[in-house]
Order: sequence, then C-alpha cells, then structure tokens
Amino acid sequence: MDKEIYNRYHILLVDDEPLIRESLYEILRIEGYRAQMVQSGEEALEIVKQGKVDIVVTDLKLPHMSGIDLLTRVKEDFSEIEVILITGYGTIETAVEAMKKGAYDYITKPINDNEIKMIIRKITEKKQILEENKNLRKIIQKTHRDSFCGMIGISEKMQKIYQMIESVASSNATILINGESGTGKGLVARAIHHCDRNRKDKPFIEVSCGALSETLLESELFGHVKGAFTGAIRDKEGRFEYAKGGTIFLDEIDAFSPALQVKLLRVLQDGVFEQVGDNTTRKTDARIIVATNRDLNDLVSKGQFREDLYYRINVIFVELPPLNERKEDIDFLVKYFIEKYSQKNNKKIKGISDEMRILFMEYHWPGNIRELENAIEGAVIMAKTEIINKWDIPNVSKFMSTASLAPTNGKSLKKVLEQPEKDLILSVLHECNWNRNKAAAVLGINRTTLYNKMKKYNISFVKPTKL
Repeated sequence: MDKEIYNRYHILLVDDEPLIRESLYEILRIEGYRAQMVQSGEEALEIVKQGKVDIVVTDLKLPHMSGIDLLTRVKEDFSEIEVILITGYGTIETAVEAMKKGAYDYITKPINDNEIKMIIRKITEKKQILEENKNLRKIIQKTHRDSFCGMIGISEKMQKIYQMIESVASSNATILINGESGTGKGLVARAIHHCDRNRKDKPFIEVSCGALSETLLESELFGHVKGAFTGAIRDKEGRFEYAKGGTIFLDEIDAFSPALQVKLLRVLQDGVFEQVGDNTTRKTDARIIVATNRDLNDLVSKGQFREDLYYRINVIFVELPPLNERKEDIDFLVKYFIEKYSQKNNKKIKGISDEMRILFMEYHWPGNIRELENAIEGAVIMAKTEIINKWDIPNVSKFMSTASLAPTNGKSLKKVLEQPEKDLILSVLHECNWNRNKAAAVLGINRTTLYNKMKKYNISFVKPTKL
C-alpha cells in the first residue's frame, strides 16, 4: 500500500513517557499515517468514543488506567479497533494474557522501528482487504451475480458465461462447450437446459461418452433390440428417445468412434436414428449439447474427427476459463464448498486462515474447481476448529511446493529460506498444542532460540483460536 492509503488510518498513541510517545509519533508520521498522542487511558477513551480511531498503540503500564484496562474497554465497545501493547521484558507473560483478551500483538522495549511498522502495516493491510471485500460485495449486489444456476463466480469471464447462457438457452442450436477437466462443463449444460422455458420441465440426460465402449455407447444413445449383441437380453430404449423434447448432454464427444460420428451427424442433420439391431427409423426432438476438454479443430486436422460433424456441433461455442484464470472467484467457491460440506458433515466451519487463502491464490489448480472442492471437503472433515488451517488440508504439500517455487523477487537466500522455517515452527507448535518446551525439543533447539524465532516471525505465543 502507498502512503495515500496509510493516511486513511488514524493511530492513537498512549504513553506517559514523552520520549517514547514522540518517537513513535515521528516514526508513524514519516510512514504517512495520521497519528495522535495522549498520555493516559482516560484521554484515549474519550478520543476513541468519537469514532475516529483505527489502531491504538498503548503502553502496558499507565497511571490510573492500565493498558490492559484500556484494551478491555476498547474491545467491549469498539471491537473493530486493533490494539497493540508496549511492554518491558519483565511483563511479557502479562502481554500474552492481554492477547487472549483481544490485543492484536505486542512489542517489547526498547522499541524496534521496523517491528512496529511491520505490525501496523499488517493491520492496515487487513483493514484494507476487509474494506475492499465489503465494497466488492456492494458492487456485486448491484451489477454482478455471484452465482447462476449452480455456478459460482463474480469474475468478468463468468459474467459473460452467464449472459451467453441466457442468450442461447431458448434457441434449438447445438452447443459445444470446451474447457479443462473440472471447470464445470456439466453445470453449464444444465444451466442452458434450466433457462430454456420450453425444455426445463423435460428430461435432462447426461452421457459420459469416454466411460463406455463403442458398442455400449451406441446402445446407450440409440437403444437396442433383444439379441442385437451378446448380453442384449431385452429391448432397451435409447437416451435420444427417452429425452423426449428435453436436452441430451454428450460429455467427452471426442471419444466417438468414426462410425458413431456418422450416426450422430445424421441425428443432427435430420433428427432420426435406428436402434442397434433394428432397421426402424425413429425420431428425436432432443436438444443436443456436447462438451470436450480437447481441441476438436486439432483433431479434425489430424483426421480423428469429422470436419462436417465439427461444424454441426459448433453452432454456438462456449469456452470455460480454467480456475487459474478466474482466481477472484476462489473466495466465493471456498465459501460455497465450506457451507456445503459443513452441513453434510454436521460441522460449523466459518472459513479458511489467511495463510491458506494466500496458498490457494498462488496455487495453479490443474484440477480446477473439482480439485478445489475435493480439498475443501477433506479439510472440513479434518478441521478441529472453526477456521481451516493448512494442517487440515490433505496433501497440503502440493500447495506449499507451489508457493516455494514462486519468484524470489530479488530476495537473498536467507530471506527465501525464512518462510519454510516459519512454516515448520507453526506446524510443530500445532502438533504440540502450543507447548513451547515440547516444540523446542521436537525442533532440536532450546526454548530461548524458539522464543526468538517466534518473535522474529511474529508467531503468536498462545494457541490461536481463529486466524
């Protein structure tokens, strides 16, 4: 964030020592923050009540009203205000107790300029994200839809998909849906059927063509008469006949053999077909939607797909973006899947940690929405708190490895290696239920070294109940 954004946040400095108070004021003023100084908790409360404070930085030891008392009063009536405590080394345990009461963090004397700036920067970034999300929701409510016929997404690409579905739904044109595996091609087909007022009350038939052999697929689509092939012990109605004015969705259309491609072309051209083993011509008025994750144009050039069939099915083309190209939708998808699987597993999960959100945003999602859904389902089952953390995600290492391969942006080797060290410390602390003696033993370091590293990486000294 730049200094113009910093200037939006009002920081109240509370300390009865003029030197510390004025030193902090100068540090924040240079950074671009709006700061105000007072020397007592009583004065601070009066200013807080005016509703113009975003962050309070207070000494733990104050005359009359202590920093703990000030924290308690602020959090009772103004929970959105973040409080940072200043403490001496001899009162660290008291500061830790204060964090249980809602303090954001604490710093020890002598005050390190970079440490206070880093903590306040984290708070302002958090507040900025919350404000942007709030504003984004308002915009969405006015101009965008965050969901449509079972599909989730606010991105411009998804908004165009929604609009296209509404435009083509009432036509009888054949539609070709292209997209990577897991992008939701079946959902788009269902949405088209649902938006067609003439067909929505008729059958929607989905056929996974790649899962069937040529003989079984032909029988599934067109039906067969008794004795048509080994195992055909009775007559069977085909999917085209059963659709009866509805929609038939052929997924993995590239799996069609040359012989079946000819028969599908005839259905598209004339609306007629014959059952396997029968010469009687039958009619169908089902609307046909096909889908594939392959480039049919490339298959045509290789002679693996009929060119005339390609043009017949490609009357209207819908291309679904991979999740990697619509990452602004991840938050909405995560929320939807958490609600879905929390209800299914009788759990109360509220969301994911900030760290997990960052990993999700950096990950490339080769399995797209299906992979995200599976990750959330597993995490909901594994989660022991209301917030999903990285240790709740099955096979979380794949997300971590993606992050570790990110560009160093000019960072030194020492800086690049700090994140894995922090991740390891957090993981061991979690396994040891935040018992620092046990965690130090597992890590093979002494308690003092662990304490210093936790302070260095801004790791909470108490087990977090939420992130």
